[in-house]
Amino acid sequence: MTIQKTASLFTASALALAVAGAAQAYTIEAGDTTANVYGYAKLDMIYDVDADLGNAVGHGNIRLDGQPGSDGHTTIHAYQSRLGFTTATPAGGSELKTMIEGDFFGANNNFRLRHAYGEWSGILAGQTWTNFGGFLGMTPTIDFTGQVGQANIGRQAQLRYTVDGFSVALEEPTAIGGAVAAGEDGESKNSLPHLTLRYQGGVGDFNYAASGVVREVEYYNSAQDSDKSSTGWGLNLEASAAVAEGVTLRGSVTHGDGLGSYMYGSPSGPGYVNADGGVSKVRGTGGTAGISVAAGDGNVNLGYGIATVDLDDAVDEGAFAATANEKFESIYLNYIWSPINNVSYGIEAGYHSRKQVDGDTGDAVRLQGMVMYNF
Repeated sequence: MTIQKTASLFTASALALAVAGAAQAYTIEAGDTTANVYGYAKLDMIYDVDADLGNAVGHGNIRLDGQPGSDGHTTIHAYQSRLGFTTATPAGGSELKTMIEGDFFGANNNFRLRHAYGEWSGILAGQTWTNFGGFLGMTPTIDFTGQVGQANIGRQAQLRYTVDGFSVALEEPTAIGGAVAAGEDGESKNSLPHLTLRYQGGVGDFNYAASGVVREVEYYNSAQDSDKSSTGWGLNLEASAAVAEGVTLRGSVTHGDGLGSYMYGSPSGPGYVNADGGVSKVRGTGGTAGISVAAGDGNVNLGYGIATVDLDDAVDEGAFAATANEKFESIYLNYIWSPINNVSYGIEAGYHSRKQVDGDTGDAVRLQGMVMYNF
């Protein structure tokens, strides 16, 4: 067995930072297996000009206009710091790959599992990014939340098959997508896995992808002693294009009925119990847009995201209060740079807002800096 330190391409945070740079991974070779240990330590320094938005931006924490509350909050943490381990082994004419990765954004900031999967001959089994959506429409941000309105960039257990640019998966139904806003006479449930499909391709400097999800939005009505359900669906389109030297445009559109949190940062769950005791779905629409421009040792990034839901019928039926959120928006402007390999710095200003069904609105400004050391 040999251990060496080799250079590799490392994506610092596909969820919230998406900074690609040359990093060092510790490579272990044992027989036919090659293993890599990688990670980073990241310090986030946050100042909320208005209400405290949390360790990562939580739109529900935005104070409404005219609502009393304290302004000016400092938060400094290292919870996004990450540790991962991958292996690659020749097996049966293909390559068997495994990955285990975690960070400290778990409950009470404990170490949490992000990825744990194996992949061989196009078959992936375990926990990793949902097959609904990707990262083409995501502009790099320092804030861990990032742009709302894109397809969900979370991870869940699944069985996936990929061939060429097409992939299909059966995914765990409780982690992403959310549950019915249950009434007093029953409980939400999940009888079937979610079905996701995705295709990604590209032509020159233009890359694109289309994704779909079909899911059951289900509720057990104890008063009627019966299951009530409706079929939810969602579509996502995303693209990125290098339009000039050092200039990249990105964007995405997400839409569906009963999407829930398959639309990232959705203000609402997928559905609710209607007046007849059945299930009604909540329609959602979102989108992102952004531009990255090379400057000095890094990039200037400007990104926008919006996530909206239609709750008018739900409020009329009394399933939601008029104070329920129906729209979240965010704008990010940052500069992220690397003076040397394995070291990244960044500064960012973010403007965030929310709107309720009754028309009340609120907004907040967050200033953030970061220092990240990769290995």
